[in-house]
Amino acid sequence: MKNLLDFYRTNMKTSFLGTLQYPVAQYFYMIGMMAEPVIYLVVWSTVARAQGGSVGGYTPGAFAAYYIVWTLVRNINIVFTPYGWEWLIRQGQLAALLMRPLHPIHQFISGFAAEKFFVIALWLPLAAFLSFVFKPELHPSLLQMAVFAVAIWGAYLIRTMLLWILGMIGFWTTRVSAIFELYFALELLLSGRLVPLALMPMWVQQTAAYLPFKWAFQFPIEVLVGQMPPGQLFAGLGIQLLWIVVSTALMQVVWRMGIRQFTAVGG
Repeated sequence: MKNLLDFYRTNMKTSFLGTLQYPVAQYFYMIGMMAEPVIYLVVWSTVARAQGGSVGGYTPGAFAAYYIVWTLVRNINIVFTPYGWEWLIRQGQLAALLMRPLHPIHQFISGFAAEKFFVIALWLPLAAFLSFVFKPELHPSLLQMAVFAVAIWGAYLIRTMLLWILGMIGFWTTRVSAIFELYFALELLLSGRLVPLALMPMWVQQTAAYLPFKWAFQFPIEVLVGQMPPGQLFAGLGIQLLWIVVSTALMQVVWRMGIRQFTAVGG
């Protein structure tokens, strides 16, 4: 365990310093990602005003709060994707990682996690600008902020495990893009990314409650912008923990099966 902690500390430091080498590129990347939530925000705020001031319980200010927090959660949720898995295998990078006395997933969990601290720092002025323009209704309590600080990392781990599992399909096929696009469509509809789930049909909301997408996206947002009582906040963290445990166990099973199919390629 001490060696693992040492690895996490060293790799996170190295990854963070590497991220600092390209601050302008990182910032413009984040600015580019603002287009999606701003479009959603403008559309739904317009709909709310046309409906007399609110739709599905969301006022323009509530939509502003939702999508401004959305921008942070979305950036925290950027993890190693199946496209990266294809590259790892084709370029022979996975073969090199397998030579190390440590499961490769630790390389990516720690590396991507380190970048998030820089992302949070970049997000703060962007959030301030969006708040100035759109006037969000956002008044979280200290408990909400504390739970949110835990929930965004729970969301990060859930999505990391899910996309790692999906990427390991590359052990059996050279292309996973079609499967990933199907996964992405489901995630878009059932996570609260496209629209708050409260605005979706009831059967969609009920289905989403039993799938991991919501707990990796909308739950952290609602922790900060919603009015959930303490019991619901801690219950949500418990469900996140359950999905982390389940997805980690499933990842280990698929890994053991897939690694037997692995053939090193590349130079």
